Amino acid sequence: MRLIGRMNAANLRSAMLSYQHEYHAGNHADVLKHAVFVRVLSALLQKDRPLRVFDAHAGSGLYDLGSREARRHVEHEGGIGRLLAAPAPPPALMAYLEAVRACNGGAALRRYPGSPWLARSLLRPADQLVLMDLHPRALEVLRRRHGHDPQVHVHARDCFEGLPALLPPPERRGVVLVDPSYELKDDYARVVDLLASCHRRWPTGVYLLWYPLLRDQPGERLPARVAALGIRRIYQLAVEVEGRGFAGMRGSGMLVVNLPYGLDAELEVLAPWLWRTLAVAGRGAAHAGWLVPE
Repeated sequence: MRLIGRMNAANLRSAMLSYQHEYHAGNHADVLKHAVFVRVLSALLQKDRPLRVFDAHAGSGLYDLGSREARRHVEHEGGIGRLLAAPAPPPALMAYLEAVRACNGGAALRRYPGSPWLARSLLRPADQLVLMDLHPRALEVLRRRHGHDPQVHVHARDCFEGLPALLPPPERRGVVLVDPSYELKDDYARVVDLLASCHRRWPTGVYLLWYPLLRDQPGERLPARVAALGIRRIYQLAVEVEGRGFAGMRGSGMLVVNLPYGLDAELEVLAPWLWRTLAVAGRGAAHAGWLVPE
């Protein structure tokens, strides 16, 4: 494992395992990430051929919104809670919202489904799901929930090493979701290298890369670094719910490589709708469009 600055391997691993998504489940960043993920996956499932989904940073996959961690900041109230209460959501959101409601049995919002749960709920019998994580608690939950499911494969593996080794998949169709916590500044460079490596091995795959927008600049520079790779058909969405002076995460973005045809028109409607629904006192902004066209 390569060292970052003066950080030794043990400290690096500790930093990688310190992030706990339970504190943030269902927030505005989850809403953007999972809404796009579900819409893209749903579009790919319209064809009869089987596919494979790779979740490179799976987490535990399902979150109790009544837990001590979730109640600390109740971030879901400003995220998925607002979406479920909003009138007339755009069509691009319907499958995602239906999945969240199904996760809660049609009752009040008590649980939030992460990307493993969302993906598994959509897959057909011939499709496969690959879940990757390093956090012992997340792996324990994933194995307990999916250990006997022949369509789900749980890997205790660093995606920066393991994901390229698993590509291309046997089905030659599918989607890869990459969403590290970015607690290590080096992750911004590593995800660019990861995308380049994966695309070389599987240029027809669909790649979704999530990134945070913070007061420091690495997230804002990430799209330009990805565009410089020379990969074609990269679509970009970003939704900011706070102004640029906000001390925390003011928003997030998604880069989609090989966006399925026709979805750009839907996402151009989705991004501003999400901003209007999630923004704090009208602050922030939304953007959607081709970063790199055909």
